[in-house]
Amino acid sequence: MTGSSANSSQGGVIAGSFGKGAVAGAPFLLVIIPFALLFGVVGTEAGLNLAQVMGFSMLVIAGAAQFTAVQLMVEDAPTLIALLTALAVNLRMAMYSASLVPYLGAAPLWQRLLICYGLVDQTYAVSIARFESPPAMTVSDRVAYILGAFTMIAIPWYAATLLGAVLGAAIPPGLPLDFAVPITFLALIAPALKTLPHVVAALTSTCMALAFSWIPYSLGLIVAAVLAMAAGAACEIWMERRA
Repeated sequence: MTGSSANSSQGGVIAGSFGKGAVAGAPFLLVIIPFALLFGVVGTEAGLNLAQVMGFSMLVIAGAAQFTAVQLMVEDAPTLIALLTALAVNLRMAMYSASLVPYLGAAPLWQRLLICYGLVDQTYAVSIARFESPPAMTVSDRVAYILGAFTMIAIPWYAATLLGAVLGAAIPPGLPLDFAVPITFLALIAPALKTLPHVVAALTSTCMALAFSWIPYSLGLIVAAVLAMAAGAACEIWMERRA
């Protein structure tokens, strides 16, 4: 009975963590839904059929990379260029993964694979903020928390993409759905600018993306990303030497 009670208690805690993660991810629905609607519309306008749009959205689950790839497809960019540019846009996921290893690295492989699939900007933002704050959580609680946040975001993402793809031209052209793209990233980036290297990297990426916007096929994004990471790392090294 004691073991059964302990398991029941642990299950309740995990379920509670899942629910808390879902609640933490809920505010992002304000931008996730119009973001996904817009991609559904843009994807169909670019010539993708419904299955391709949904497959793209469900397999990639990365709005910025999806929009970049579709834009390059419309511009008849070479496939390799489209893949490399989309990959460069998503390089931040590797940094997200590295920062989550101390908190989730001990989880079973199948759970880590689920987390890899569900690791998007919004789930990372709410999860890392919670993991770094007291009270400490067990590995199981952390897994439940990040999966709860992803579930809250993913299901509306799929549904809104489907709606946008089905409605397509029926959505009024004047409806400003594109506001969701910059607002999403502003909401994610602003709270993360906690140190000088973060600020330097953000300013560098902004300035360099504008300076190299003339490069074909959006390759200026790759240049800006590399320079931003170098600037942030250099600032970090400079601060450590001063300290």
